[in-house]
Amino acid sequence: MELKNMVLVSRTGRHMQRYNILGHRQVVGCIPYRYKSSNGASIVDEEEIEVLVITAQRKGKGLLFPKGGWEKDETIEDAALRETVEEAGVVGDVEQKLGKWNFKNKNNDTSYEGHMFPLLVTEQLESWPEKDVRQRIWVSVREARKSCQYWWMKEALELLVNRLTSQCNEANMDCGSLGQSRKSNL
Repeated sequence: MELKNMVLVSRTGRHMQRYNILGHRQVVGCIPYRYKSSNGASIVDEEEIEVLVITAQRKGKGLLFPKGGWEKDETIEDAALRETVEEAGVVGDVEQKLGKWNFKNKNNDTSYEGHMFPLLVTEQLESWPEKDVRQRIWVSVREARKSCQYWWMKEALELLVNRLTSQCNEANMDCGSLGQSRKSNL
C-alpha cells in the first residue's frame, strides 16, 4: 500500500470489520522500530533498537503499539500499515508477521484475535489522523517492556527482538541495512 493512495483520516464504524469463525473481532497492528545508529556493526543487541509506543485514547490507560480493526476491503498487511499511520503517524516497511494471539478485553467480555507485524520505520509524519488524541514516544526495548499495557503485545515485542538480534548475529551482516535486505527477501 502506498501512502499517496491513503486518505489521512481515521476509518470509523464496525460495518466492514472482520471476525473469525468463532465470532472474535480480528485486529492487526505493528511494532514500529528503528535502529539507534547505522554504524555498520555486524552484531546488534536490543540496546540498538528503539520502538514506537503510543498513548491510549483514554487518558491514564497506558502505552501500547498501534493496532485496530482489520476490514474486509484490505489485506492484513495493508490494515496493519493503515492503523499504524492513523494512530502513530509513521510509515515504513511491513515485515513478516510476528504471530497471532487470542485475548479478551479488560472486562473479559469480548474476545479478539490479534495479529502483529514489525514495521521498519522509513518516515515520521508531522500530521496524522489521531495526532490530537494520541502521543507517540520512541523508547528502548527495556522501557517498552515496562510500559506496554497488554501481555500479548509484550510477547510480540519479544519475538521481534529475538528475530532482529538473531538475524543480525547469525547472518553476520550489516544490521543498519537489515531492513533493505529483509525487504528484498519478502
